[in-house]
Amino acid sequence: MKFLVTGAAGFIGFHVVQRLCEQGHDVIGIDNLNDYYDVNLKLARLDGLKQYPLFTFIKLDLADREGIAQLFSKEKFDRVIHLAAQAGVRYSIDNPMAYADSNLVGHLTILEGCRNNNVQHLVYASSSSVYGLNSKVPFATSDTVDHPISLYAATKKSNELMSHTYSHLYNIPTTGLRFFTVYGPWGRPDMALFKFTKAIENGESIDVYNNGDMRRDFTYIDDIVEGIIRIQDIIPQKNNDWSVEGSSAATSSAPYKIFNIGKGNPVKLLDFIQSLESSLGVTANKNLMPMQPGDVYQTYADVDDLFSVTKYKPSMSVEKGVEQFVQWYKNFYR
Repeated sequence: MKFLVTGAAGFIGFHVVQRLCEQGHDVIGIDNLNDYYDVNLKLARLDGLKQYPLFTFIKLDLADREGIAQLFSKEKFDRVIHLAAQAGVRYSIDNPMAYADSNLVGHLTILEGCRNNNVQHLVYASSSSVYGLNSKVPFATSDTVDHPISLYAATKKSNELMSHTYSHLYNIPTTGLRFFTVYGPWGRPDMALFKFTKAIENGESIDVYNNGDMRRDFTYIDDIVEGIIRIQDIIPQKNNDWSVEGSSAATSSAPYKIFNIGKGNPVKLLDFIQSLESSLGVTANKNLMPMQPGDVYQTYADVDDLFSVTKYKPSMSVEKGVEQFVQWYKNFYR
């Protein structure tokens, strides 16, 4: 098939493109290569994708309405995996307009492209941050998610609502994936594991928020990619028996579905740091800090629904996953 992967120079997009090409699909990847983090890392990912003759890269911004429309019209994609977005909870505090352009306008241009070109299935990135003030764990897709605590989270919830509207109005099958904390080789420099590793390697202290009293559902990149590849093959169907009053908000009478995608096993932040210290052979100097605005105490995914349809559960241990990242980091920045 022919796939569009947005955010192809990004952490998850890079790995997804690799898997699709290895399966023999034609893949066109787009990315605007913005400077939210080191562009050289994005270029290095793209350089690694040059080995795949089935892959074509186009530099393109999601907010470029005409450019996106022309791309869809020309290429006639079978399926779309939409991973591009302005990421980061903390960055959204100071740079809100970047989220409107990329996450709201950008998502709409993708929906319009799918509507006008008979795309079989749109799989898109949502986020565990939509759970906001929810205190019940594990987080389930049937939970109410009407109280986000960052603009980033609000835009991701908006993406789900926009997608449902297009599924309902135009019969476009859409699947939203609420990602939990993803880590691994080629990861993002703004994420904790990357920042901690860099600081420790440079002999600097690390900032540990909420005095380390936090838990995250850390999920290794290979496990995430396996889930994405499997779920893009499972196209949502209409369900005429569904009702707002008696059914899950993660489904609909329209061809629409929401899944959590994570490990389903939250890890204490200090235990995660200890795994990193073991891999590096260094004890970190920790600055214990208060909770940051927009952060949550715990993330914990209920992944039973995803497992029931894909027959796949993440398997990588944190200890091994962190070790794999450290090996990549040392090789890349040698």
